[in-house]
Amino acid sequence: MKLMNLDITRIAHDTFRIAGSKLIYIDPFKVTKSEEADIVLLSHEHFDHLSLEDLNKVIFPGTVIIASPLCKDGLKDVKVKDVHYLDPGGKRTVGKVEIDGLPAYNVDKGPEPGKKFHPPGEKRLGFLIKMDGTTVYHAGDADFIPEMKSIKCDIALLPVSGTYVMTAEEAAQAADAIDTKIVVPMHYGAIVGSDADAEKFKLLVKTRQVEIL
Repeated sequence: MKLMNLDITRIAHDTFRIAGSKLIYIDPFKVTKSEEADIVLLSHEHFDHLSLEDLNKVIFPGTVIIASPLCKDGLKDVKVKDVHYLDPGGKRTVGKVEIDGLPAYNVDKGPEPGKKFHPPGEKRLGFLIKMDGTTVYHAGDADFIPEMKSIKCDIALLPVSGTYVMTAEEAAQAADAIDTKIVVPMHYGAIVGSDADAEKFKLLVKTRQVEIL
């Protein structure tokens, strides 16, 4: 779908294909066709975000990968133009595309009390992508975290399933807190969550344009 100046496709789960002056894939998983991405962003090391089978469908010798440091072991044999490991707060520019690494973590989701699926401080990433005059925020696997209140973007891609990430209700609160025009639900329909979570999110968000991709 054409959103602002970019063509954005949600492939599955947290996987997005963003086409503009560069072709970007975020967390390739359940990719159905092969093509050559200019940039691949990897938010963290879990199998549904760093899938070598799917990554190999979208990389070529000219690809630049920007990833969480937690992906180092998984990427050690990958052959591309460059691999950059980004901490939260870090920044990389590829051509005219600017990519900021942002924190992504759980506040209250975990397997048991005192443990979190994505603990703070472990350098899992969300991304802020600036390309062709449009800014896209990909939240990664996160709850509604305080850092979201300072984010300014045109399009925000937010998890909604409530398993490992924020619920539809929490995502709706995040959508209101982020300075954005358009919100897109993600993290449902492949491993956890369902289309019903995305529809609930759309009903709950009153102040932003919602697009289900």
